[in-house]
Amino acid sequence: MTHYGTWVAYSGSGRTALAIGLVAVAAGVTYAGLRLPLPVRLPRPGNRARAVLLIAWGTSIVAFLACLAVYVDQAGREFPSRSVPADPITPVTAVGVAAIFVTVIIVGRSRGEQGPVASAVIGAMAAPMIFELPFDLIVMARTYPPIPPDPALYRIIFFAPLFLIELTTLSLLSMSAMVRLTRPAFFAAALMLLVFALWALSGFAYPATPLPFALNVLSKILAFIAAISLYLPIRAAATAPGPAVSPPPA
Repeated sequence: MTHYGTWVAYSGSGRTALAIGLVAVAAGVTYAGLRLPLPVRLPRPGNRARAVLLIAWGTSIVAFLACLAVYVDQAGREFPSRSVPADPITPVTAVGVAAIFVTVIIVGRSRGEQGPVASAVIGAMAAPMIFELPFDLIVMARTYPPIPPDPALYRIIFFAPLFLIELTTLSLLSMSAMVRLTRPAFFAAALMLLVFALWALSGFAYPATPLPFALNVLSKILAFIAAISLYLPIRAAATAPGPAVSPPPA
């Protein structure tokens, strides 16, 4: 029985190189969080730019569904006795998405923001993409089984529109007035990449055993923390009052 939706684990020097690369990227994200003048609002797109973003996002979804149909049809021809492995991560993702949706609405209404529901929808869609974008880059070349007659071509057919969905969904964050780039968001994303690095040292295997499952869940939680950190209010540091100055005598 051939299982779909899995990937071949890294081994030998490959997992060491992947771990080192992830640590380097995490260090870069941390450095950016320390050096950038944060918090800062994302540039708000105008009406025309919003329309372009929404059209690009919708088109990428349609393209993915079409390419997915081609991929599944070819896989069915080559491997008729296919099956889908157990997916223990989807419930974690669903809980995180719901938590972000509710939290953004509560924060938005408490701050008197306009359109908190729309901001919550965007945040709930974008949060998983913080995890999925680097994750897909890591596993795309190792998906199993390879689809003949050209496995590389079929990987491109599957992943190219998927990357477009992830990038365009993240770009929708610019449409929310509540979103600000913050240091906690950078640091949570860096911690997620460090967990990826630990996962890489163990081979970055499919989460069918306790250790990969735990690392997958932890990294996804950190991705959700990064997303919610974009919406939480940033309080200005209180300035201590200076000593009273008496007026000069008349």
